[in-house]
Amino acid sequence: MARQPPPLNALRAEIRRVRAASSKRIGVIGFSAGGHLAGHAALADGAAADEAVDFAVLGYSITSMETESYRPARLILLGEDASPELRRATSLDALVTTNAPPFFIWHTAEDPYVPVEHAYRLAASLAAHGVHVFAHGPHSLGLAIGAGEPAAWTELAKRWIQEQTEID
Repeated sequence: MARQPPPLNALRAEIRRVRAASSKRIGVIGFSAGGHLAGHAALADGAAADEAVDFAVLGYSITSMETESYRPARLILLGEDASPELRRATSLDALVTTNAPPFFIWHTAEDPYVPVEHAYRLAASLAAHGVHVFAHGPHSLGLAIGAGEPAAWTELAKRWIQEQTEID
């Protein structure tokens, strides 16, 4: 994965393309480092109106570049010499404003790679939005088919996405 901002710019270009094809509401979904990118697209300043994210679904995502938890991802995404300003500017919990779109966040407490603290930090910043943390399950569950309790995330997310895409 390229270091920021090229991935964010590429995702915003895709959002523009989809919106130009007459899509009314656009959501993003991402897992782990891809969840960081999806959340960054939803929260980072500088998006044009046709690049706006209407809702986001994040699974076991890296959300903070300011903590030492899961430092290897920070090094991959930002590099060894990332300044405190860059780390803050790419920490999702630091980017939340009253204009943030709705988020559906899921994580497992047992994830050995991305600590659940990442979901908690973002959820605390979003405050008005719910987060469900599954007690059991490793990293990289994807759709979590056959993974016990976490397998419910897809149905929960489906219902939540349907609520987000209902046009008034």
